[in-house]
Amino acid sequence: MKRFLICLTVVFMALSLVNCKLGSNGGSITLPGAGKSGLHDLFGKGKCIDSEGGDIDTEYRNWEPVDYSSWLPKELPDRRIRYGSDTQHFAELRIPKTDKLRSANGYPVLVVIHGGAWRSDSPLSQTAPLAEALTGLGLVTWNIEFRRLGNTGGGYPNTPLDAGLAVDYLRTLAPEYNLDLSRVIILGHSSGGHLALWTSSRHKIDPASSLYVADPLPIKGVISLGSIANMQMAYEGGRADMLTFLGVETTQEAELLYPNISPYLLLPTGVPTSHFVGAHDDAWRINGLKQYSDESIAQGTPSHNFVLEGAREYDLIDPCSPAWPTLVQEVFWVMDEQPPNTNLNKSKFCPLTR
Repeated sequence: MKRFLICLTVVFMALSLVNCKLGSNGGSITLPGAGKSGLHDLFGKGKCIDSEGGDIDTEYRNWEPVDYSSWLPKELPDRRIRYGSDTQHFAELRIPKTDKLRSANGYPVLVVIHGGAWRSDSPLSQTAPLAEALTGLGLVTWNIEFRRLGNTGGGYPNTPLDAGLAVDYLRTLAPEYNLDLSRVIILGHSSGGHLALWTSSRHKIDPASSLYVADPLPIKGVISLGSIANMQMAYEGGRADMLTFLGVETTQEAELLYPNISPYLLLPTGVPTSHFVGAHDDAWRINGLKQYSDESIAQGTPSHNFVLEGAREYDLIDPCSPAWPTLVQEVFWVMDEQPPNTNLNKSKFCPLTR
């Protein structure tokens, strides 16, 4: 009982620290690197359940995009399932080996959307280790693939429509895999973060838009990792591929499409969001996520925004990075669940297989 009370105290202290720094609805906070005081050190004191595996990293490794090509999950997914008719319409389903988050309605679901500038040379394998680690917390994960630039039909509007199609396909999977469709959250990285924020906003799309679908699956929350939240700000910051993705040649043409495809312009959504971005990332990305988070809060939707000192874009999908304990906490926050009583400075998924 004493050990149990210590666990509860640690979790309460950690959550209190977030609420103190972020306020009731959220806000921005800069997280120090490992070895300094911060949420990740506080969670590390809660050794209520002995974790298997190694320590998470004490410093960010500043991964480059090419590095993820050598990353491997510890195990294969439970299923690879087609959600549509195209060769890129598939996703990897992972089912937890624990029932600790399973309710009478089933397991919560975390949809994972990889990044890579919406290009076909960036596959879902880059987020497989992260999806596997998050499954270990007790969530079903659905790591999706979709048409991208370089694939037949890739780009606007099919890339976002594919992401939405994959999410809505959870309705088909729910009876067989015991999924709780009232607890579906999305995690997206970089351009996949754009798709995550956009997919959670589909109820705001103009019915006259080619992106409109009736009755999209409601999303409980979004974890946004280095996301493209404001496409116009990204273009003005040097990302000319915004036009490439949209299939247009001029900014005037892009401005006609932004209202239904740029997440910032779809606010308010009523969907809680938690954003992570590396302090060494581009200014347009850092500022765009702060803008999105601040506007969400101003319009009454809770949002957290974390700037990670020492981190770059691809550090955000490393499940062994110093940000892992805070990421876990935020996954449970957007799900409206209590975080696990465990030592999050250790993981059986560390070191990352590479």
